[in-house]
Order: sequence, then C-alpha cells, then structure tokens
Amino acid sequence: MELKHFKRKNRIDSGGTGHYDQGVTSAAAVFDLPTLNADERWRAVLARDRRYDGAFVYAVRSTGIYCRPSCASRRPRRTQVTFYAIPEVAERAGYRACRRCHPADTNGADPAVALVREACRALDAGRTPALAPDRLARVFKRIIGITPKQYAAARRVARFKQELKRRKHVSPALYEAGYSSSSRVYEHAHEQLGMTPATYARGGAGLGIAYVTVPTSLGRLLVAATERGVCRVALGDSGAVLEADLLAEFPAARVVHDKSGKLLGWVTSILAYLDGREPALDLPLDIRATAFQRRVWQELRRIPFGATRSYAEVARRIGKPTATRAVARACATNPVALLIPCHRVVRENGDLGGYRWGLDRKKTLLEKEGDAQVSFPPNAS
Repeated sequence: MELKHFKRKNRIDSGGTGHYDQGVTSAAAVFDLPTLNADERWRAVLARDRRYDGAFVYAVRSTGIYCRPSCASRRPRRTQVTFYAIPEVAERAGYRACRRCHPADTNGADPAVALVREACRALDAGRTPALAPDRLARVFKRIIGITPKQYAAARRVARFKQELKRRKHVSPALYEAGYSSSSRVYEHAHEQLGMTPATYARGGAGLGIAYVTVPTSLGRLLVAATERGVCRVALGDSGAVLEADLLAEFPAARVVHDKSGKLLGWVTSILAYLDGREPALDLPLDIRATAFQRRVWQELRRIPFGATRSYAEVARRIGKPTATRAVARACATNPVALLIPCHRVVRENGDLGGYRWGLDRKKTLLEKEGDAQVSFPPNAS
C-alpha cells in the first residue's frame, strides 16, 4: 500500500517481518507529524510502513500494549487504537511496550523527538532536564501537546495512585510519589482520584455500583450507576473489556451486575437516542470532576442535538480562551458517553479530533444526529 501525505438534577463532584532496523526509520524527517491525521496514521499501521517508525506509536486498549507502526503483530480493530507521539506518553496513559517490536528503541529522525524523550526520562527520575526551559517548553508542546510541568504533574499523580494501591497507606505513598506535604496531595490528587486518597487506597471500598451491558449498533454499551445516578456510560467492542475497565479502578467497590431491572429505564432512554428516537438525554448523574472539568462538561451538555462546537469555541464559552488543549483533555476524560456529548466537539478545521470510545463511533454518532435532526423540532434539544 502506497501512502500519500497531505499537508433533572445532576450530581457532579468537585512492513512486517519481525526484524527492525533503526537505520531505515526516517518518517519524522519526511513527514510533519502534527499534520498527520488519525486516518493517515492508521493507514501507516495497516501498511506496516517502516518510514513512520519513530514518528508515532499506536496503543491497543484491549491488550494494554503499544507498538511501532511496522510491528508484525496482528492488526487490532481501529476502534481499539489510540495514537501517541512518543512512547513515554503512551506509558503515562498506562500502556506497556510491545516485546516484539520494542517501540521505545527508536527516536526517528526528528531531533526534537529525542530531546523530548530524554526530558521525559529526566522528569520521571525527578531530575531537571538539561535543555533550556524556554526551548524545552516549545519542543514539548510541539511533540506531545503539553508542557513539561503538566507532564511531570500527571506522572506524579500516576505514581501516587500506584503507590496507594501497593502500600494501602497515604503517608508513605505520597512521599514515594514525590509530594512535599500531605496538604498538596489532598488539594490536587483529589481532583485526579475522584475521592479522598484514603478511599482510593481502599479500592473504592463502600461504593455500591450496579451495571449492565447491552448490544447496540455501535458495539457494546455499558451503563453503570450508584444510588445517586449514572456514573459511567461506555462504548466498546467487548462487554468483558468494558466490565474489566469498570472493576479495575476500584476493585474493592461493590460492583454488581444489575439483574433487578433497576437500570432498565435509563438504558432504554440511551438506546432510544442511539436509534434516533430520542434527541435529548437528561438522566441523573453521579460523577466526580475538577472545577474545570465541571465547567467544560456543563458546556458540552448545552450543545444542541445535531450541532457541533470546536474545542476552541468551548474554551471561549467557559471564559478560558487559551485553554483549548485543556478542554480536549476534559473531553477525553468524560466518564459518561452520550449523556455528556463530547462527540459533538471537533477541531476548528472540521476534523473529528479525538474520541475516547473510537473515532469511527464519533463519526457515526454525528452522522446519526445530522440525519435525525430533521425529525425533531428545533426546541427538541
């Protein structure tokens, strides 16, 4: 394959032989990565195009593994794949390197990629990167889209969560993760954990969650709820994977399959929406959010059925015109697909951008809403 490159009240708490030669990797020099869209990257993966090794990696949600584009392993479904600029960002998201293609062993030909990866390794080790701060910030933003400070903060929270699960006590975990005081942990980590560190360390002990999975035109749908409202709506190819994701974060919570029909009404409403019979989803929510996430998610719920907004427009509407990337991150962490319609947020040029549950599903949802919009009066949404 030849590839061508073209330039009601809701509760929201605060070429595939298996042999890899680094010498043939030249994608970062030939191709300008920021202009590559997801479809072009996917075509590179399907073609096992070695020219793209070092330009990006792809991660597979169902296996938890990330690979270089030319990996000889069996190709996953597109809906299971997420792309990352460098291996360190994939690892920050919880993926591990493929033992077959060793994707972390190549930098590509772009020297900025090597600089950013070296800086990431320094930050992971608690060291100050050698590169001048201004230059480091520029290349960091260009390659992975966030600042070194944001990267370091995210890694610290991830280490803290790992240490909490391993140690079960807050104090040793916070110091092992690099926090200087417990007050900083309770001030910032609560936003990432969705609860106090002590509750997280107990694996969500005391929480009661009922869930159900059902087939839909977009794959499997999982709906989960507490006694207060819906806490998760997820889409995927496998009900077992969706259930495992629900259980993995809080293994000590009382998570049970709903056999009583408690969730039937809510599930029916969501299925009616997917079938084009219901333009508005207004179900009670029980989700945890930072103050910023709350503002973004509330703004998303104001986007009319059949309409879209750009990430930049959402940022302007919440009074944070420079926070476009932060808005995108808030969309990516939305725990309730469809109820908070993050699929209605696209890039300013009309490209789909990202979607936690797969770009194919995002495209289908927008097409469904566009087709169904004529069936509902303007005030239906």
